[in-house]
Amino acid sequence: MKLDHLNFRHLFYFWRVAKLGHLTRAAEELHTSQSAVSAQIRQLEERMGEDLFVREGRRLVLTDTGHLVQAYADNIFGLGQEMLGRLQGRSDGITRLRVGSVATLSRNYQENWIRPLLADPAIVLTLESGLLEGLLDRLVQHQLDVVLANETIPANPDRPLHCSFLGSQSISLVGPASKWASQSLRIPEDLDGKDLALPGPRHALRAQFDALCATAGVTPKLRAEVDDMAMLRLIARDSGWLTVLPEVVVQDELQAGILVAVGHSTALQERFYAITTPHRHRIEVLEQLLAGGPESQAQD
Repeated sequence: MKLDHLNFRHLFYFWRVAKLGHLTRAAEELHTSQSAVSAQIRQLEERMGEDLFVREGRRLVLTDTGHLVQAYADNIFGLGQEMLGRLQGRSDGITRLRVGSVATLSRNYQENWIRPLLADPAIVLTLESGLLEGLLDRLVQHQLDVVLANETIPANPDRPLHCSFLGSQSISLVGPASKWASQSLRIPEDLDGKDLALPGPRHALRAQFDALCATAGVTPKLRAEVDDMAMLRLIARDSGWLTVLPEVVVQDELQAGILVAVGHSTALQERFYAITTPHRHRIEVLEQLLAGGPESQAQD
């Protein structure tokens, strides 16, 4: 089979079925009939000389060859999506940067990271948040240019990604200035029985904090556990409880004197990473942000 024999419409139909796992849903998305989708896939299989799916009951399951073809189709159509994203607005001299960030990442940190771009009229930003896996899927499909995360990702030869360390910040204990001004507490020794709001179990910091308390034999009184840093910021501001978090989350409240830092822990660190695809189209403004390195991005 030669490249000019490859029908990319057949390949696109296969890709949508592989992604959705269902002929009917793929047909609905493609605004055609199930039989038409099935025929396109059958013709692709005939040209390749191998089955791409096997049926298990009502389900279509990818064969080994199907998985291989899907991986290439992800790149082919993902790059097509990236191309369209780059072309959109190009006639207006616009550079579009699509940034995803995990839901547990501080929005203040994200804003600080993109701050150099905010005054540039030629930059259009798309900002998304969500779970890491979903964001990485969108990154691999070239629907995002970079994902900001507070955890690194394991190496996966089937999904090669590049993880750049941006910096880190030690964790602080903050409380309302009206109650805790001029006071100091040790983390975790002085937290036994104290009312605390903590990052949720999915946050990279939570396991570190729980292990530190367990080692010291300390049992704080858990009042709230919050995945979303914007909500944790509001709780820190309005609840009257002590809150364990990176100071960047409540930087405005600290500067305004609404909250004060009661304690610090160098044993607890939140680390920040930028995740990209290794073969992405180069975007100059993104390269500049990534080249800033830990020195410019760390919040310590």
